[in-house]
Amino acid sequence: MNRSLSLKRIRIGHSPDPDDAFMFYALAHEKIDMRGFEVEHVIEDIESLNQRARKGELEVTAVSCHAYAYLADRYAVMRSGASVGDHYGPILVRRKADGEPREKDSVPRVAVPGQLTTAYLIMRLYEKLECQSPTAVLRAPSRAIFTPFDKIFDSVKSGKSDYGLVIHEGQITYEKHGLEKALDLGSWWCERTRLPLPLGVDIIRKDLGPEVMRSFAALFKESIQYALKHREEALKYASQFGRGITPELNDRFVGMYVNDYTVELGEKGEAGFREMMERAFSAGILPKKIHLEFIR
Repeated sequence: MNRSLSLKRIRIGHSPDPDDAFMFYALAHEKIDMRGFEVEHVIEDIESLNQRARKGELEVTAVSCHAYAYLADRYAVMRSGASVGDHYGPILVRRKADGEPREKDSVPRVAVPGQLTTAYLIMRLYEKLECQSPTAVLRAPSRAIFTPFDKIFDSVKSGKSDYGLVIHEGQITYEKHGLEKALDLGSWWCERTRLPLPLGVDIIRKDLGPEVMRSFAALFKESIQYALKHREEALKYASQFGRGITPELNDRFVGMYVNDYTVELGEKGEAGFREMMERAFSAGILPKKIHLEFIR
């Protein structure tokens, strides 16, 4: 077979954080049979990938589950690669000195890592359902201050925002920045729905055709399984994307978001994704009902 004719070049986007790097380790270093694929890695923050996907620029990419609501016509969801929180997820942090929330009639300012992040979607759902509660952290609809995810701690510490909506490894490093957790939105979601919270998925462009889509989805699943079987070497690779976290925290964070749902989203993971889309549409956050299409 002429390899130059059979080679399938795939640009694959993923964010610069340890859990994504862990999943893509075997592909990045061709530790497994590549099945005729040549992979080009595009490493950008998740909101940039969300926006690139809206333009259809990448054949395969990680995106926020929120973003998929605007991508369903062009992309299908691979059943492997999901980042799912089970009783944990994005958190709201604040300065420890703040203690009590601001005045009841004031508008909370929240540093948000991107308009299409799932964290922002879940925060908006929380506001719509809980802000009238006397125990709510956000007692009024907030004003979002869109901020690069790695600048959110600085925004809170400087007083530019009252809260920070934290994703990636910031969920376990906020205390060393002198901040405290005000709310775990993943825990809130699970208590509300009894379902896990899918935060990110990996999607593949439909114009590649069913055969290529299924073949690459199987390759990606194998990459995740390889990393789990060769955890130490995959963690070492992932550690370079951890922005200064210790090996112990790197291991802990990867363990949070590379789990059984990552290997195979499964019925419960799918149900969480569908529930999120349904609730967001019913709340008026999404403009239309979303049909989730998975690679089978």
